[in-house]
Amino acid sequence: MTKYIFITGGVVSSLGKGIVAASLGKLLRSRGYTVANQKFDPYINVDPGTMSPFQHGEVFVTDDGAETDLDLGHYERFTDTSLGHINNVTSGSVYQTVIEKERRGEYLGATVQTIPHITNEIKARLQKAAKQFKPDFLIAEVGGTVGDIEGLPFIEAIRQFRVEEGYDKTLSIHVTLLPFLPTSGELKTKPSQHSVNTLRSQGIQPEILVCRTQKAIPKGEKNKLALFCSVAPECVIECRDMSTIYEVPLALEKQNFANVVLKKLNMPLKKANLDDWIHLVDKIKNPKHTLKVALAGKYTKLSDAYISVVESLKHAGYANDAKVEIKWVVSDECTNLKKAKEVLKDVDALVVPGGFGVRGIEGKLNAIRYARENNLPFLGLCLGLQCTVIEYARNVVGLEGANSTEFDEGTNYPVVDLMAEQKSVKGYGATMRLGEYKCELKAGTKVRNAYGSKIISERHRHRYEVNNEYKKLLEEKGLVISGTSPDGFLAEIVEIPANDWHVACQFHPEFKSRPEKPHPLFNGLIKAALRRKS
Repeated sequence: MTKYIFITGGVVSSLGKGIVAASLGKLLRSRGYTVANQKFDPYINVDPGTMSPFQHGEVFVTDDGAETDLDLGHYERFTDTSLGHINNVTSGSVYQTVIEKERRGEYLGATVQTIPHITNEIKARLQKAAKQFKPDFLIAEVGGTVGDIEGLPFIEAIRQFRVEEGYDKTLSIHVTLLPFLPTSGELKTKPSQHSVNTLRSQGIQPEILVCRTQKAIPKGEKNKLALFCSVAPECVIECRDMSTIYEVPLALEKQNFANVVLKKLNMPLKKANLDDWIHLVDKIKNPKHTLKVALAGKYTKLSDAYISVVESLKHAGYANDAKVEIKWVVSDECTNLKKAKEVLKDVDALVVPGGFGVRGIEGKLNAIRYARENNLPFLGLCLGLQCTVIEYARNVVGLEGANSTEFDEGTNYPVVDLMAEQKSVKGYGATMRLGEYKCELKAGTKVRNAYGSKIISERHRHRYEVNNEYKKLLEEKGLVISGTSPDGFLAEIVEIPANDWHVACQFHPEFKSRPEKPHPLFNGLIKAALRRKS
C-alpha cells in the first residue's frame, strides 16, 4: 500500500522544496523502493504553459504532453522516472474540473464549496496518482509558502487526507529557513517556529523539519527547534547550500534522512546503494576539463527559464570529465555578424534554445551564422531549429528575406510555417504539438551515430514546422534533414555534414537528459567542443 509524504515550505519561497522532494525520492529508490512525485501549485492558471518564463521559469513537458512546473524536471532527473499530467496539479485545474462537474449536474444541486468539493478533488488527484503509479511512496510537494491564502485548500485537503488514511500511512515534512545574522553571528530559529505554528494552526503537525541554512546548525539550536516545534531532535535535518544540487541527496543521507522517514512510516530500513551517485558527484567536483558554452536566448535574466538546458549541458560535461560554464548571451546583443563574433569569440560551443516571439530572432540568426561559418559546435533546440533553417535559407540557399510566418506573415519565402493542424486553433493553453513523438533517423548521419538507433522518441512543444515546400531546395544546397517523423512528412532534425557538430532539432531533448545518462545530442555537442578546444 502506498505511503504518502507531504512536503510544505515556510518563511520564504524558493527554498528548494523541489530539490528536497527529488532528493528524498532518490534516497528511497536507492533502497529499492518505488517512488512517484507530485507537485501541487496553488496558482489559478490551469498550467504554466501560458505564463511568462520571467515569472515562472521553464515550462517542463512530459511524455504525455503535460505542460508542468519545472520541479517535475528535478523529480525526473533525480529519480529517473517519467511523469505526466497527474503529477502536476494546479488550483486552476482543480477548480476547472469542479466547475465542469457542477455544469453537468454531478453534484445533484448541491451548493459547490471549497470544502468539501475542492478539497475532495485535490484528494482524488492524490489517489489517482497512487493508483496510476502504484508506488511504495508518493511524495507530494505543495508550492508556495505556508500562510499563503491560495494554498489553504491544499493544506486543508492534506489535513483531511491524513485523518482519513491514517497517520501510519502519511507523513508531513516542513522545509524552512534558518537565517544567519552576521552582526550577531547567530542562526535564528524564530521564523521557523512561527512557520510551524502557522502550519499547526491549519491542522498539520509536521513530523520532520528540513532546515535550509548557510551554516552548520549547532546542537543547541537543533534542540530548541525540536522542543518548540514538537519534533524529535533526530527529525531536525540540516540542508546546507551545496556546490551542486546533485550533492544534496548525499548530504541528506549522512543525516539518515531517508531512514528517519522509513521509521516514521513503519517501513523496513534497507541499505542504500548510492555508489554510482557518489561517483557522479566525485566527477562533478573534480573535472579534468573546462568548457564555456554560450546560451543565446531572450530570457537570460532568469536562469530558471532554461534550467533543463543548463542541466543537460552539465550532464554531458560530467560524462566527459568537463565542467561546463554557461555564458549567458542576450540574443538582442548580436545585432550583426561582427557583434556576434565579439560575443562568441571566447566560447567553445553555442546553444540556441526554444522560445516564442520575434524579439531577439535576428540576433540568434547572426549567432548561428557565425557558428556555421567558423565551425563552432552548435545545437539548436525547437525555435533553434527554425532559426537554423531560416539562416541557411538566407545565407546559403540565397532566399533573401526568408523567414517564419510567426515573425513575418508576408515573407516571400516562408521556410518555416504554422502546422496545418494548428491553423484552426483559437486558444493558447495546451494547444501546441505537445508530448512524445517518434522520429526516424537517416543512416550515416551524425545524429544516427550519436543515438545509435534508427527510431527515437522525443518531447515536443511547438506550433511551427519546416515548410515542406522548401525541403528539397534546402537539401540540394547541403542541409541534411537527418531526422523525420516516421512517415517522412515532418522535419525533426537537421545537420550540416561539413561541420563537426552543427545540429538542430524541432523537439526538446533537454527534457529527457539525466545526470547519469546524458542526452546524445548534448553529449555530441560537448564532445565536439572538447575536440575543438584540444
